[in-house]
Amino acid sequence: MKISGAYANLPLFALLYGRFKNSRMQYFEGSAITHIAVHKVGNQLEDEYLTLSKKELAVDPEVKELMTRYFLNPFKSEEYFQFYAEGHISSNEAWNYVSAIFETPEQTLAQSKNLAQHLYNQGTHPSIKGGEFYVVYFKEGLLNGETVDAIGLFKSENKEPFLKVLPVEDAFEVESEEGININKLDKGCMIFNTDKENGYIISIVDTKNKSPEARYWTDSFLRIQQRQDQYFNTESTMALYKSYVVDHLPEQYNVTKADQADLLNRSLSFFKEKQHFDQETFNNEVLHHKEYVESFDRYKQHYAAERDIEIADNFSISPAAVKRQNRSYKSVIKLDKNFHIYIHGDRNMIEHGEDDKGRFYKLYFHNEE
Repeated sequence: MKISGAYANLPLFALLYGRFKNSRMQYFEGSAITHIAVHKVGNQLEDEYLTLSKKELAVDPEVKELMTRYFLNPFKSEEYFQFYAEGHISSNEAWNYVSAIFETPEQTLAQSKNLAQHLYNQGTHPSIKGGEFYVVYFKEGLLNGETVDAIGLFKSENKEPFLKVLPVEDAFEVESEEGININKLDKGCMIFNTDKENGYIISIVDTKNKSPEARYWTDSFLRIQQRQDQYFNTESTMALYKSYVVDHLPEQYNVTKADQADLLNRSLSFFKEKQHFDQETFNNEVLHHKEYVESFDRYKQHYAAERDIEIADNFSISPAAVKRQNRSYKSVIKLDKNFHIYIHGDRNMIEHGEDDKGRFYKLYFHNEE
């Protein structure tokens, strides 16, 4: 792969997020990469080295499109984060280095070395893989219709084998090499130059974040937390309500699985059809009963306190968060190992009872397919 020539003002053609109703959008068509720095960050616990580059990376137009795809295509979530610190935000190291780059983009190489050293210092678990660490400056992208610069931090950890077929005289030879799969970014974040005092707006990718030792990228290196925006409020409220209906409500009231499914369906319809969430309106249209409303309010306070989060009573609904939560809102009644009943609509079309043969459900329908 050829890497040479000038790299400044390379146009990007990457649509990161599609437009949804009431959704945020990141769009980088026509923006430019003005600085790229790359370093090799090993695992210090395994006696691997930190190798810092003395120059920025120069990339010609032939390579630009591949790097753009590698860096930007994985960002598909509308969940946003921010830097945080126990005291003032300036005690967050990554925030400091990123702020210095935003203030003087020509400092990208110098500050990228500080970021690489900071990342290297967090590599204190044997499962953390070494890899190339990129710091990339993006000029004039869009976030929510606002033109902003952004800094991308990316790390490639996994190499994959590939074959090269080479002509030799009147035949061919095949060689095996290892390289980076541009369709699989291991770790990355896009930091947008807005809301600096509150830790910027950040979008992340971390394909290995399920294991505790791998969360060093978000928890130790970046030190980020989810922003309390419309996505957070929508997701948190829907998760709260599902927990209440599935886990708590049956302990207090004599509700059947069909009743639970009906409550979940009504709630999901509310979030899909409304643009704005109002707790009082939700109580009237979904919970209905006064005792349910009072019980839910008590549970909400306990739920929020236990998780140390704030759950708003009024907010704009995020369709992306509804879509994500929709996957867990499964209105299914499992009967032993014989049957599954999927409930999608009218609660009055299903009855629950018991006779001398045992417990049963009676289903009514108009059409059979």
